[in-house]
Amino acid sequence: MLKEGTMTIRRVALLTAGGFAPCLSTAVGDLIERYTKEIPDAEIIGYQHGYHGLLKGNYVVFDDEARKKAHILTKFGGSPIGNSRVKLTNSKDLIERGLIEPGQNALEVAADQLKADGVDVLHTIGGDDTNTTAADLAAYLHENGYELTVVGLPKTIDNDIVPIRQSLGAYTAAEQASLFAQNIVGEHRANPRMLIIHEIMGRNCGYLAAQATKYYRDWVKEQEWVPSAGLTKERWDVHALYLPEMTFDLDVEASRLRKIMDEQGNVNIFLSEGAGVAEIIEEILESGGEVERDAFGHVKLDTINPGEWFANKFAEIIGAEKVMVQKSGYFSRSAKSNDTDLELIREMTDHAVKSAKEGVSGVVGHDEERGDELRTIEFDRIAGHKAFDVSQDWFTEMMDEIGQKWAPAPKAE
Repeated sequence: MLKEGTMTIRRVALLTAGGFAPCLSTAVGDLIERYTKEIPDAEIIGYQHGYHGLLKGNYVVFDDEARKKAHILTKFGGSPIGNSRVKLTNSKDLIERGLIEPGQNALEVAADQLKADGVDVLHTIGGDDTNTTAADLAAYLHENGYELTVVGLPKTIDNDIVPIRQSLGAYTAAEQASLFAQNIVGEHRANPRMLIIHEIMGRNCGYLAAQATKYYRDWVKEQEWVPSAGLTKERWDVHALYLPEMTFDLDVEASRLRKIMDEQGNVNIFLSEGAGVAEIIEEILESGGEVERDAFGHVKLDTINPGEWFANKFAEIIGAEKVMVQKSGYFSRSAKSNDTDLELIREMTDHAVKSAKEGVSGVVGHDEERGDELRTIEFDRIAGHKAFDVSQDWFTEMMDEIGQKWAPAPKAE
């Protein structure tokens, strides 16, 4: 037990929520290790499956064995305590899932559970929704005479949390998407005039697709080629990249890609799943169809299949005889943390525990609006859907090398 001024830390709770990212298991392990060293007699619990477990009061206590072997968690992806997509303000969804009773306020249920469980510090590892919901819980408890310190860690493979420079797991996810592509693009000689579309996660932000493309093209540049044997850099390269932050002329692109198909016998497209979504939705609605959404109101991208839509648009006009659409999302997001992320996660978890000991709530990250200082950022400054910056030199240079004609998409008001 540690007492900091008027604050006493007897019980710490960990919670992972939202989609997976290659940082969750590592962050849980690092937090357990840090608390075991800093406050060895404070109990550490993990709510099972995020806010789902919090609402049901379902948690696991990290015992002596878990504390001793916490470093092993860094060797695995996924989350040892489980995730779920639960929005505490969507009462209809929560009632249907049996997480609250009709007439109950989920925020009140969750806050009362934290109070009943005697939690002094809550660490949330998730995106903007996960962390701002935690802030609402802390505010509710404060108003009702119970003090809870909430320190979040920024998790998202999209790297789209405002104002955080780099979210946990994004480096690894991009590296894994590149690795996935190194095998998939090998299929380009499986058939004459092959169109391969590598669909990469990224609902509103093209960071992951852009970074994965860079990593993949760096790998291509490092290889030795044997053109006389048919093994050429041109056939393995990325011929087009489409992001939500970009616009392009379909006819111009079709003409360019048709020429590549005629010359090389294949075309490789890397696609952020959020690219073209507005057009796809418009087509579905105009045809009288319905667009499925999740508990957060997000369009279920797997039901509208952006990769298939792009494939159908391009296949005929570039003369593809065979089309293959492959998605790297689950392969990438469930990987274990790479060395770059391991270093970043350790830096942030160290700061998170320090912040908890000082009773400072917020989300840990390098604050882009404060000179990239690593600090506990105020909850009211946290937001999602940060757009990928397509004006960065490395990105514009890469697009010039690809030879694609494009322009930045108009910024949403």
